[in-house]
Amino acid sequence: MLALLGATTLMLVAGRCVLPAASGEANLKPKNVEIHIIDDNFFLKWNSSSESVRNVTFSADYQILGTDNWKKLPGCQHISSNKCNFSSVELKNVFEKIELRIRAEEGNNTSTWYEVEPFVPFLEAQIGPPDVHLEAEDKAVILSISPPGTKDSIMWALDRSSFTYHVVIWKNSSSLEERTETVYPEDKIYKLSPEITYCLKVKAELRLQSRVGCYSPVYCINTTERHKVPSPENIQISADNQVYVLKWDYPYEHTTFQAQWLSAFLKKIPGKHSDKWKQIPSCENVTTTRCVFPRAVFSSGIYCVRVRASNGNGTSFWSEEKKFNAEMKTVILPPVISMRSTTDDSLCVSVGASEESENTPVNPLYPLIYEVIFWENTSNAERKVLEKRTDFTFPNLKPLTVYCVKARALIEDDRRNKGSNFSETVCEKTKPGNTSKTWLIAGICTILFSIPVVIYVVRVFLRCVKYVFFPSSKPPSSVDEYFSDQPLRNLLLSTSEEQTERCFIIENASIITEIEETNEIDEVHKEYSSQTSQDSGNYSNEDENSGVKISEEFLQQDSV
Repeated sequence: MLALLGATTLMLVAGRCVLPAASGEANLKPKNVEIHIIDDNFFLKWNSSSESVRNVTFSADYQILGTDNWKKLPGCQHISSNKCNFSSVELKNVFEKIELRIRAEEGNNTSTWYEVEPFVPFLEAQIGPPDVHLEAEDKAVILSISPPGTKDSIMWALDRSSFTYHVVIWKNSSSLEERTETVYPEDKIYKLSPEITYCLKVKAELRLQSRVGCYSPVYCINTTERHKVPSPENIQISADNQVYVLKWDYPYEHTTFQAQWLSAFLKKIPGKHSDKWKQIPSCENVTTTRCVFPRAVFSSGIYCVRVRASNGNGTSFWSEEKKFNAEMKTVILPPVISMRSTTDDSLCVSVGASEESENTPVNPLYPLIYEVIFWENTSNAERKVLEKRTDFTFPNLKPLTVYCVKARALIEDDRRNKGSNFSETVCEKTKPGNTSKTWLIAGICTILFSIPVVIYVVRVFLRCVKYVFFPSSKPPSSVDEYFSDQPLRNLLLSTSEEQTERCFIIENASIITEIEETNEIDEVHKEYSSQTSQDSGNYSNEDENSGVKISEEFLQQDSV
């Protein structure tokens, strides 16, 4: 019985020893473990399960995912606080996944491991504040910005020149007048007032990754008093044929000027670039507020230009930098178009350079293509094609049809679609085809055969017109014969009256002969009278009556 009781008591004691141990292990295990990465600084944070437990430390291990080789995490061994810095960990690649685990330790007791979800350091990293150095001028502040991270940073090693910096600046006396500008690592903020205290803060951004950092601490600086020699203002640059013209404004005379240029690409690289500026040819010690220099000075790209003034009292600060794109300033002249007919259904187009651009070297990095617009002269429907060749043909055209063409030069693969103006419109007629020749021959033959017909119809028409509107004054020959055969007297008589013959009995033959002769004379006289009386249409019967009277006289003499 005592033995059984002793055994039972031993088990209870043992049980008491085990239970506290299990409970203590649960209380020691860390929770809410978080990883914070800012630039190249790695932090591990957690909470303790029981704040009342003392003499508890924490240790962490890490491994590259998939290696199954846990290593001690440097900076996170036997830590008594709830945070550790493991920035000294040696990582060959910030794009590899890492596994972390952490546990609590109290004397010889340790908790189970708390495993952190695998992570990629680069994706978890936040952009920290950049370092800023300031210098003052009378109307500007010079900024020198160092990228986030250290000089040997592995986190932003590929992005150091990709950062964009945003500056918020305001007068110290009034924080309400803030203005924000985007600047280069080595840049100036212009349009400030002399002898004023300005404050600013800067943050960095990786635009392609849509990642924005946190602002730097606030920096303040006083601008200097007004400089004795003012800086040139309102810098402008333009292209004029084969030269650039640089202009600026300046209020005083008897001053010389100097102009320099720098590639904007260099300004994206952190560091000093004062020794990288180059003198613009023909723009050194000029006494006018403009200078002209060859376009060959700049190839394609973006550049910055600055000007400063000098006189007997000293030299001014450099002017505000003027940024310009040499490609946008490039003037592409319109091409010259020629077109000729090769067959009855095609036209050959040739594109040539204008006289002004013949001596201009073509930049091999920016080859030209040609936008050609082609249309039939009587139609508004246009065909638009892009051609790299300078000679090409438009096939499948209509014979004997006028077509027109115009073209312009474009920079190939240019997203801004930069190009020249359109050339002058050129028109050309296609050659006649076989069908056209057949129709032409048929048309000519038809015209030749139709000419006699037309002439005949015209003559008939003219005769009809003449007959109707301009009748002849002489009766037709048939009418003439009718009048000559029949006596005029009969025309005045009724048509119903029949013609009768007169018979005479004459005894003396000599008288008959006389009468016959007289009748012959009368007939001649009647014929003459009928001719002289055609206009009136009335014929006289005088002669006939006189003839009758003479006959009667002869008859009376005979009877006597």
